[in-house]
Amino acid sequence: MTALKFIHVTDTHLVAAPRRLYGLDPRARLAAAVGDIARRHADAAFVAITGDLTHWGQPGAYAALREVLAPLPMPCHLVLGNHDDRAAFLEVFPETPTDPAGFVQYAVETEAGVMLMLDSLTEGTHGGLLCEDRLDWLAGQVERFRGRDLFLFLHHAPFDVGVPGMDRIRLLNAEAFWQALQGHPRIRHLFYGHVHRPICGSWRGIPCSTLPGTSHQVQLQFEEPEAVPGSHEPPAYGIVLASPDAVVVHNHAFLDDSLRFPLDSEAAEAAQTAEELEGLALAPA
Repeated sequence: MTALKFIHVTDTHLVAAPRRLYGLDPRARLAAAVGDIARRHADAAFVAITGDLTHWGQPGAYAALREVLAPLPMPCHLVLGNHDDRAAFLEVFPETPTDPAGFVQYAVETEAGVMLMLDSLTEGTHGGLLCEDRLDWLAGQVERFRGRDLFLFLHHAPFDVGVPGMDRIRLLNAEAFWQALQGHPRIRHLFYGHVHRPICGSWRGIPCSTLPGTSHQVQLQFEEPEAVPGSHEPPAYGIVLASPDAVVVHNHAFLDDSLRFPLDSEAAEAAQTAEELEGLALAPA
């Protein structure tokens, strides 16, 4: 089997026009990502967006999200985060599957395995929680697909990442989440959002990764801040290649316009300044 390619996007934080957010236009930045994905990765099986689809859960922001995502040539699977509103989301995206309790949780079967989309949105807190109903659904899916590879998608990480302001609002019942997974032997990867940073690692043996949002970012600070420190660091999306023996995640800074040049060129190697490289510059791929 060739590798299954799919795209990971997170933390789009759309707001209703004409508002901006932290001095940025989240809609324009997501539209740039969508255009780049459609141009470079039209062969991807799907796009998954791991939460905080909007910033205030406004119906107008979800309508804008639907419009911005429309040019994608592949399905887009949406996960809710703490900035979302479940009812408003389902009004605009009524075709999105839900579990029997009405949470936005569903399974997507692919040739590489089963993608489980999880809903950790809990009203009244920016932290995440999987209640008993959601955990029961997850445990049922784990049992249903015990012979298949699983890939997990949710907004909140079930572990600390070392950024104190975000660790306080991670998944609040990680142990119950772990118990619902019931020691499934083939959980290939956990994709999450929420942290607005490029991070990879593992949790109890499960490989995990997240990436910058398409909107604003969180500064890398290991000290305890008075408030969560934001930044305008470059946005990115992830290109995932899932094969039977590997899961490879590439982060692509889609707004990067830095100089590109041929590494195997003697003239490029001899250049002493960026200006000397400009005549050899390559067009963006």
